[in-house]
This record gives sequence, structure tokens and C-alpha cells, in this order.
Amino acid sequence: MAFWEAAHWESQLQSGVPRAAQRAGSYRRYVPDAIDGLGLAVRGDLSRQVTRVERDLRALNGPDAEGLSGIARFLLRSEAIASSRIEGIASSPQQVALAELGQSESVRGVSEQARLVANNMTIVRRSTTELVEADQLTVDGIVDLHASLLPDQPRHHGLRTVQNWIGGSDWNPIGADFVPPAHERVPDLMADLVDYLNGAAHAPLIQAAVVHAQFETIHPFTDGNGRVGRALIHTVLARRGATQQAVLPISLVLATLRDRYIAGLGAYRHEAGAGSAAASTAVNHWLEMFVHASAIAVEQSSSLRNRINELRTEWEARLSSHRSSIGLRAAPRTDSAVARLLQQLPEAPVVTATTLTRILDVSFPAATAALEELRQAGILRTKAIERGATAYIAGEVLDLVTLTERALASTKLDTRAAPPVRPVPAIPGR
Repeated sequence: MAFWEAAHWESQLQSGVPRAAQRAGSYRRYVPDAIDGLGLAVRGDLSRQVTRVERDLRALNGPDAEGLSGIARFLLRSEAIASSRIEGIASSPQQVALAELGQSESVRGVSEQARLVANNMTIVRRSTTELVEADQLTVDGIVDLHASLLPDQPRHHGLRTVQNWIGGSDWNPIGADFVPPAHERVPDLMADLVDYLNGAAHAPLIQAAVVHAQFETIHPFTDGNGRVGRALIHTVLARRGATQQAVLPISLVLATLRDRYIAGLGAYRHEAGAGSAAASTAVNHWLEMFVHASAIAVEQSSSLRNRINELRTEWEARLSSHRSSIGLRAAPRTDSAVARLLQQLPEAPVVTATTLTRILDVSFPAATAALEELRQAGILRTKAIERGATAYIAGEVLDLVTLTERALASTKLDTRAAPPVRPVPAIPGR
């Protein structure tokens, strides 16, 4: 049974800090229920909503999912920025795309901020993929994920061996907003979390919601819990087959609905007996919030996919018009470099001829000719990235990323109705 445990804080600070920081006293820390084998009574209406959202989520894994996956990864830039402790205005999608390109080629003029964000995005994708592909998840695997997300902070690596807390004073947990369980309980609670994660007792969305809330409640690391907790959402959905290629930006919606998110986690941390009516009511309050955020993320992802498809149709028309104007057959062969490049642009909106030779397995002249043809058709523009080297940019793809990210940062999903609640790139063209 979950309960609040009384504890006493004895300060070890004696000098060099304010007197308030030396305060000793009582506080309460939360001890959650185990979740493996948890009997969870999901409300009927909520269960039906889960079914609808999961059906729509799986529909995103259709033939055009690759394009959505490629463009949606940029929507995780906000998390990457927070994870890298970068302050100020978010790097533009173009800067981040150029920084990604710079991981394999020499690119000048890219800000250090953009490089940090691109590196963090790469780490998140690689580490989460490793968890998804593992036969069985382990506590060590989650510890390794955490270490990869904080590569320059080794003092925070490993399960915590001290008490931590959220809110209140920097010096003690007295009066904190929330105090997780004592560090001695963390190994057993994490083992239970992993056992639940390796099963399939509940629907994928329900499992992702419970895993995230339980992880944030355990708060097993001294720093970086939010990063890992968000990554586990994607891990659960991918392992259960709900997301195969598309990246669902649930965590960005949760960040936008911050007040409801915090209230939902607060409700999840009930002190009623496991399986009781009161406990079910509390957990359902959290699940309702999480499923609502998931529904928004699916809807926005579906809208983004449709806009990508519309953009591809427009590109095909432009290319056809250009080719006809210079005496070529309107439609290129489907196996030609230019036709294949056109399909790849949402995944690789910033590319060079060198990169394209690797992506399409074609010669450098063929790659250059394909890029130039799309430039002449008004689909790509160029940017010098190094002496003698040119990048080709699908600016309309990057504009879609910006507009979608701005919408996801608005509580009304429309910045004209409600401004963004976190730093986002400027409106394209301004």
C-alpha cells in the first residue's frame, strides 16, 4: 500500500550558507505501490478513449511514416534544449539540421547551441533505440540511458544514494513540493518498474502512462529524471508496436499542459490501498490527463503527416512543370536519383551531394544533378557551408517543423489564440 513516510532531516551544513539552509526538521516522503501485477480498474469511458487514440496512433505507421518520422524528430528539439541546459531562444530547425549534417561533414557557421542540441537528439535516438531493441529491459539499461543523456555529469550517474526532492529549498526537503522515497528503497522500486515494463498487462498507452508516473515518483537519479522519464514513454510505445517509425511528441504536450500534468502526477501519488476505489479514482485522474495529451499529440502528428503529403504533391507538380519546360518527360523514372531524393526530403531537409551519395548509393555526379534539378524546380535552395561545399535546403519542410512546434507550445494549439509557453523559433519569414 502506498503511504507517506515520516522522516527527519539533520543538516550537515554549518558555515558558508544562510542560516535557513542549516535548518533541521521533519518532512514526509512518498512510498509508492509496486506496479508489477497491479490490478488497475480503468474507467469505461477512458478505456474506450484509449482504444480510439491507439487506433489513430497505429494509423500513423502507414506507408508515409518514414517522412513523418524524419520531420517529427525535430519536434524533440525543445527537450534537447532543456536537456542540454541551453538557455535563450531555441535554435532554428535549419541550424539544428546543419549541425546534424556537421556530425558527418565539415559545416561552418553553426552555433554551439545548435551543435549541443543536435548531439543530444542523436544520443536520445540512439539510446532509446537500444532499449527498444533489447530482449528484456533491465535497471542497468535504464541507468546506462541516464548516463548517456548526461555524458558530462558523471557525479549524477547511477541510482541515487541520497535523498532528493522537488521544489522548496535547495538545501533541505523541509517544505518541498514533493519528496520521493528514501534512496534505500530505490533499487527494489526500479526492479519492480522494469518487471512491469517488460510485461503487457495493460494497453500500451496505459502502460506508458503508469511507467512515466511511477518513474517520476521514484525519481531514482539525482539529476536528469525528466529526460529519462520522457524517453521511457517513447520506449514503451515502440516496444509495444504502437509507434514503429513515427515519433509521437506526447512529452511536448505534457510540457505545454504543465499545470494539469503536475496535478495529474499529484493525483497518482495517492495513499489509498492498492486496488481500492479511492486508488482507482486517483490513478484514473492521471491516466485521463496522459491520454488527453496523447490524443493531442496524435492529432497534431496526423495533421503534420497530411501537410507533408500535400507538400510532396506540390513538389511533384513543380518538378513536372520544370521538366516539361526544358523538354524532359514530366515525371522522372521512379528509380531515378531525383525521384528518390524527392521522397527523402522530409527525412533529410538539409543535404549535400556527398551525403546524398551515401543515402541513395549513387555516384557524386548523379547526386549533384538530382540536387540541382530540384533547385531549378524551386524545391531546394542552396547555402555555402564550407569552402567549395554547398548544402541544399528544403526550407518548406523546416517551416512545417517550426509551425508545428509553435502550435504544440500553445495551450490552444494556435499561437494566435494563446502564445507559446516556452521558447520556440520565430514564425517563418519574420
